Amino acid sequence: MTKVIGLTGGIASGKSTVAAQLRQAGLVVLDADQVARAVVQKDSPGLLALTRAFGRQILKPDGSLNRAKLGQLVFSDPAARKQVDAITHPLIRQVFEASLAALKRLGVPLVVLDVPLLLEAGYQRYCDQVVVVKVDPLTQLHRLMARNHYGSQEARERIATQMPLAEKLAHADVVIDNNGSREKTARQVAKLIASWREGADLHSVV
Repeated sequence: MTKVIGLTGGIASGKSTVAAQLRQAGLVVLDADQVARAVVQKDSPGLLALTRAFGRQILKPDGSLNRAKLGQLVFSDPAARKQVDAITHPLIRQVFEASLAALKRLGVPLVVLDVPLLLEAGYQRYCDQVVVVKVDPLTQLHRLMARNHYGSQEARERIATQMPLAEKLAHADVVIDNNGSREKTARQVAKLIASWREGADLHSVV
């Protein structure tokens, strides 16, 4: 029976670092960001729907999506964000459901869903265990500013658009503390992988 693990965390929390370690350990990881890019690639039904909603201003000269332009529209307009979500989320969900079904048919023992908005979008319904990567607010702010070259105010606004950490933690079966060194985080992830492979109760792993 396939066990499904949901992996999530706030922006700049280090979730991608954890996902990379899971891949390196040989686990199957379904990446929501990759799926999100695929469903709006050039000439796709998803991109056509976005173009109908927002016009050709969101396209590059070659007809592909101008992600920076769409991002600006969404960030400054909550209604536009909801419209984008209404178009893309069902497409992303279809891909995830089809991929999960295929992996289960193949008998893959464990699959990780790497989804930034796992809880906001309701993906925990597919999961046997939810893993949240956490980092303290100041560290998160500084990492986001350094990674994306944001000013302090823009970084704070980006963080504020997501579910508060306390709410995420309330849904967590496992918490990975990413406030320390990479080595410290890696040890936590290795312990978690070992527990999965030993068949531990997915709701009692710490």
